[in-house]
Amino acid sequence: MTTMSHSATIGAEAHAAPKSKSRNLSLDRARTFLTLVVLLHHAVIPYTHFGHTDPASFAGFDMIVLATDSFFMAMFFFLSGLFTWPGIARKAPSVFLRDRLLRLGLPFAIAAFTVIPLAYYAIALRAEPELTFAAFWWKTVTAGPWPSGPIWFVWVLLAFDLTASLLYRVSAHLVDPVNRVSLRGFEQPAAFWLVLAAISGLVYVPALVCFGANKWFEFGPFSVQASRILLYFSYFFIGASVGSANFDRGILSADGQLPKNRWLWLVVTLIPYGLMWGMIYIKREILGNPDPLPHWYHVFYGTFLVLFSASILFTILAFFLHSKAPGPTLLDRMQADAYGIFLVHYPIALWIQYWLFDYTLPAILKAAIGFVLTVILSWGLTAALRRIPGASHVL
Repeated sequence: MTTMSHSATIGAEAHAAPKSKSRNLSLDRARTFLTLVVLLHHAVIPYTHFGHTDPASFAGFDMIVLATDSFFMAMFFFLSGLFTWPGIARKAPSVFLRDRLLRLGLPFAIAAFTVIPLAYYAIALRAEPELTFAAFWWKTVTAGPWPSGPIWFVWVLLAFDLTASLLYRVSAHLVDPVNRVSLRGFEQPAAFWLVLAAISGLVYVPALVCFGANKWFEFGPFSVQASRILLYFSYFFIGASVGSANFDRGILSADGQLPKNRWLWLVVTLIPYGLMWGMIYIKREILGNPDPLPHWYHVFYGTFLVLFSASILFTILAFFLHSKAPGPTLLDRMQADAYGIFLVHYPIALWIQYWLFDYTLPAILKAAIGFVLTVILSWGLTAALRRIPGASHVL
């Protein structure tokens, strides 16, 4: 990675040729942490107060789900974009395409035919106890519906990577404007936060007004939330811009102002989070939870969501950038298996919830059992799969 003094001109920094980057411990830990957040999200969903599918429920889980659903996939796309531009720069188009198909396309295809049917069979079996897996699998892949579960992220990331490759061929300097803001973010992280919030708000709020929060574009196992596809691309493209040049001298520098002001960003994050809860109160207690919701409601709620998403991304990254733990921590040990854990965890989580359904236990205990077992079993399964010759290149 090219390293230049911070006194060098921003224009020169932004146009420095991207090169291969070594592992970044803070970002690796943040990415692995997000994987655990995904597992936590799926562990507590059945036990939320609103919309719970298990007899046990706990209102505190609604607070978790509101937070996680509002940021973690956008942050995944941001982190995924960070090393995209240098990766495209150092590979021929055919090599980049081959690598992305191997790393993303192949796992998606395998998971769509195996992991996802196994997961949703647990739900179908609760409604129809006599249903065989063979019959359920055949109906899923032929007549449908064929839900994608969490692996929708994989095919969407593949599409974003291929789009980025095309954009790079158009001009390698498309990312320069945001990269310059990132470099200024070394001293002024609020400037970059404003750009992130403004861009994501401009693409998300109109889409939310147009499609609402519940519409998904679906074709077989290919699905994505209609209102969020441009939000996710904006995070991905901004991440690619940040990582395009002089990565260690911008917003994500461990020596910059972002990690130094981590507690301030935590306070900032709580403000839009509280405002989202205020909008939920208005929806349920004042408007009567109508369907569809009025456009003005989507404008306010969508604005608060993008402010929260940008703020919590800053907060999480600030704390990981500040951390000086030498390791190996638990996150470090899990890092190599994190992608595989993400891919295989969903049927494990749903079958544990199926098993716990008939037990009269507090919701907190059920969720804790589900989360811990899902982490352990998903990690163990991934570690075993990665021992298969060649599997480590995919998982």
